[in-house]
Amino acid sequence: MQMNEVKDELLSSDIRQLGRLLGDAIRNHLGDPAFERIEHVRQLAIRFRRDNDEAARAQLSDALQALSQEETTQLTRAFSYFSLLANIAEDQHHIRRTRAHLIAGSPPRQGSLSHAVGNVFDAGKADALETFFEDAFVSPVFTAHPTEVQRKSIQNCQMAIARLLSERDRVQMTPEEAEQNEEALGRGIVTLWQTRLLRTSKLSVMDEVANGLSFYDHTILRELPKLYSSLETMLAQRDARWEDAELPNFMKVGSWIGGDRDGNPFVTADILRSTLQTQADKVLDFYLGELRKLASQLSLAQILNACSEPLRALAERSADASPHRVDEPYRRALHGIHARLDATRVVLSGKGKQADGVQPYAAAAELLADLDVVQHSLVSNGLRALARGRLRQLRRAVKVFGFSLAPLDLRQNSDVHERVVGELFAGAQPGLVYLDLDEERRISLLLAELESPRLLTSPYAQYSEETTSELDIFRAVREAHVKYGRESVPNCIISKAASVSDLLEVALLLKEVGLLRQDSREVDVNIIPLFETIDDLRAGPAIMARAFGLPFYRGLLESRADQQEVMLGYSDSNKDGGFLTSGWELYKAEIELVTVFKQYQIKLRLFHGRGGSVGRGGGPSYEAILAQPAGAVQGQIRLTEQGEVITAKYANPEVGRRNLEVLVAATIQSTLLPQAQLQPKASAGAGHLAAMEELSGTALNAYRDLVYGTEGFEQYFWESTVIAEIAALNIGSRPASRKKSTSIEDLRAIPWVLSWAQCRLMLPGWFGFGSAVQAYLAAHPADGADVLRGMYTDWPFFTSLLSNMDMVLAKSDIAIAGKYAELVKDKVLREAIFTRIRAEYAATLDALKLITGQEELQQANPLMQRSIRNRFPYIDPLNHVQVELLKRFREGKQDAAARTGIHLSINGIAAGLRNSG
Repeated sequence: MQMNEVKDELLSSDIRQLGRLLGDAIRNHLGDPAFERIEHVRQLAIRFRRDNDEAARAQLSDALQALSQEETTQLTRAFSYFSLLANIAEDQHHIRRTRAHLIAGSPPRQGSLSHAVGNVFDAGKADALETFFEDAFVSPVFTAHPTEVQRKSIQNCQMAIARLLSERDRVQMTPEEAEQNEEALGRGIVTLWQTRLLRTSKLSVMDEVANGLSFYDHTILRELPKLYSSLETMLAQRDARWEDAELPNFMKVGSWIGGDRDGNPFVTADILRSTLQTQADKVLDFYLGELRKLASQLSLAQILNACSEPLRALAERSADASPHRVDEPYRRALHGIHARLDATRVVLSGKGKQADGVQPYAAAAELLADLDVVQHSLVSNGLRALARGRLRQLRRAVKVFGFSLAPLDLRQNSDVHERVVGELFAGAQPGLVYLDLDEERRISLLLAELESPRLLTSPYAQYSEETTSELDIFRAVREAHVKYGRESVPNCIISKAASVSDLLEVALLLKEVGLLRQDSREVDVNIIPLFETIDDLRAGPAIMARAFGLPFYRGLLESRADQQEVMLGYSDSNKDGGFLTSGWELYKAEIELVTVFKQYQIKLRLFHGRGGSVGRGGGPSYEAILAQPAGAVQGQIRLTEQGEVITAKYANPEVGRRNLEVLVAATIQSTLLPQAQLQPKASAGAGHLAAMEELSGTALNAYRDLVYGTEGFEQYFWESTVIAEIAALNIGSRPASRKKSTSIEDLRAIPWVLSWAQCRLMLPGWFGFGSAVQAYLAAHPADGADVLRGMYTDWPFFTSLLSNMDMVLAKSDIAIAGKYAELVKDKVLREAIFTRIRAEYAATLDALKLITGQEELQQANPLMQRSIRNRFPYIDPLNHVQVELLKRFREGKQDAAARTGIHLSINGIAAGLRNSG
């Protein structure tokens, strides 16, 4: 047995045990015949996958057709739950392997903080770290997911099972303890089996807020402060200059949930207020709990240890009159801090209690000042060790989370801003039709109004519901800045930004509510364009250059430390132009933005709107950050984390900590130790850049010809995937399409990608690449293959691109996709389109193997190969069941049980594939 196989035996053992316990639960609940039926289908699916056995395919089809609706639902539930259990086992095995690596004292792994910091010191760039952290900003941003399929109750069950598996790895158990652990695992799996997978009602925005905040309970509130402490210790061990140093707040976790209005009419001013209030309550409750624990630990008697005068004064101001603590100044001081924080909670969230005479904190800085008094007293009296425990983590938490917990972004579509501004101008200047003006006239009009002290809005005017709602939400932001601080809502993002006027329209709306002051040219939030489509990405650098050339806009940036953030949309650019062209246009846009910002001496911060799937810009974050063009990171980066990816990355505290570390490590390395990135003028990269341009052009034509240029493709898509059923699921607060239509242009990118993932085609993650490579080789017969191999070997961008495509193809299955194609009623249409897709799939596989030298998919990633080997025998049956259910449903068997079965299959497949939507 090879070393990797030995290491993975524990994983196999866990999967077998969890599968056996699930089988026991199924037997006990449904009986032996049901279990044997489920096991028979599993064995047939394994034969079909492993051997491409046509006999097994026919037997599988017969077996599924023979199932009643109830039996089909039972089977779907069984395989869905097993996928969830396999996820738990894999996460725990990853933790197990990481811990074993650390315990053995092995060299730091790539992607770890210790690896990144070690590389910086080894490269002789230790002095640059101090400058780096002074200006660094790393921020994953949680967003609500229109296709998030997993219920919070299911997540809770999974975490309980994960804790039991973890306990076995960390504790040397007696036989009795091992038996108790086994019994507890069995109970946990029975609970999971009996917990409903599907929601019975649609999520509200506040439900999404609660779901997003649950990851703070599990991971963020504790693990992020620990990351800071770990990094500070790591630096101090390498360089005495870092002894007792405290790093600036370079990392925060942001959120869109409750502030993202693009296409979501349910996000209102009241929802924004409720979101901020809920966030404040969450973080204040955490602080209060930590203060109580800290007070119980700091039972230091004054007679045994001195304290500082400021600490004594803090204790004297406390209302703690207990005679049992009269000589315990630290406890009394912390009691007083707790009382003030309780009073603050009453003000900010409406919860808690406020004792008479207790003054609430006006800002988080006041709380931090009191905690600093406690810390300084401990250190000055020889108790440094006590200051480096819970108090250290609490002080960092207050610095990072403040009273608002997470910076909340606003987002709205530029079309909405345009209509609102048009209505305001029409009210102030009757006869003026803003929407009829060209871009230059709009800019001129907007600048004149921004320079003017007057307001366009009137308290006596009647505005449309849309305009009223938009103005109200900006007013709510101003209230929030007063109540929680400006860090509570720091950003305003403009979806579908396509012009300078889109930026100035937001500036005007901010001026109307007092968030922008015309006289001083100060603005209280960052105005952030989001360039999403291929055309917008190409126009983005010129738009920013034009904006920077406007004295008024440049003045606004001066009030924001001469920094401008730009968001890049991966999902919509992919849906618009395909996988290869989207990646290339994003890369080029970054290069051009770096050039423009350098020319105008503006600091650039890029916000990457990445999804979980490769079709939406997903893939490993570490490689993605390192593959950015030179100058694009500059110590600062934001990127979205969405839906089931948040669950996969942050539900488990240790996995969450690892993912936070990866982002910091990659940002450090990309900034201080940039790889040999290709630039447009670099002679070594000129040929590669030209080749990529050529590949992209062919891939774009192939993709758009299929998706937007083929008659009947829209019908093919709706009939061969589960998009219609996804649109009916209770899985998010916003609709699947931006408009009430079946148009692919109007469909949101997330359900577009999820639909292709469900049918195991994953088309948005690869289509067009095969055609592009074939055309390139035909045009360059002498050296084309060598050029492409050189790009893969020498260019991190191209390497990452192909690595992600490799993963997508490994999760695809053209045979299963063919079963979904059979759902298309028009045989001629079905054959015409699926034949093209199958040919492109084969060409893409051939091209990938030619360039990478691989003989099989994921050859360089044994961990992914192992994951596929473990879980696909349980995902494949779900696909076969889903096809059968869709067939029945579309033939008219549309009762509640049929809908439930389809929705269960969607849930199970998404859980099994993990980064699928």
